[in-house]
Amino acid sequence: MSDVTPTRSVLIALKDERRTMHEGHAFLDEKCLLLARTMLQEVRRFETLRAELAELQKAALHALQLAAGRHGLQGIQCYPPDDASPRHVQTQRKSLLGVVLLDTWLEGAANKAEPAPNPSPEAEQARAAFTKLLPKLVEMAALVGNLERLYQEYRRSVRRVRALQNVLLPEIDATLYEIETRLEELEQDEALWLRLKR
Repeated sequence: MSDVTPTRSVLIALKDERRTMHEGHAFLDEKCLLLARTMLQEVRRFETLRAELAELQKAALHALQLAAGRHGLQGIQCYPPDDASPRHVQTQRKSLLGVVLLDTWLEGAANKAEPAPNPSPEAEQARAAFTKLLPKLVEMAALVGNLERLYQEYRRSVRRVRALQNVLLPEIDATLYEIETRLEELEQDEALWLRLKR
């Protein structure tokens, strides 16, 4: 039994609260759908980038094998890489229902490496192939962060939807039923008392 005093004003207030909860439940439900749709879009983008990265890695591995065949493993380890310090990661922020989403890309070109003591076309191709991996990795890193933030917000929203659906709304419905029943009983008692008083 609820300890709420059964009055018409309490009944009206609880009905307003229930209506607000239903609106909140509908909003959170829509939010979950929107977050899930956005997560799927980000996963598709990630899968596309991962396939592109796999191709670049395959080409880089082949170039590395050719360079290692020419220079040996120690010769490749000593081969100077391109200087990526002039390159900058650029980010563009957007927000989806309070969730920060980032798009990132590399801007600028790497400086040419210092000359190798024993240059070869195979080693130059390997260096160029590995340099091409960096932009994809930067994009994928942002997508992984986006997916993590979207997933956390989705889980939080689902918990709220379930709390409204399974706990709060049934509780308020039970309280409303109890108050309406008690008000009906009070009205019947009052009507009976008036009849007896006549």
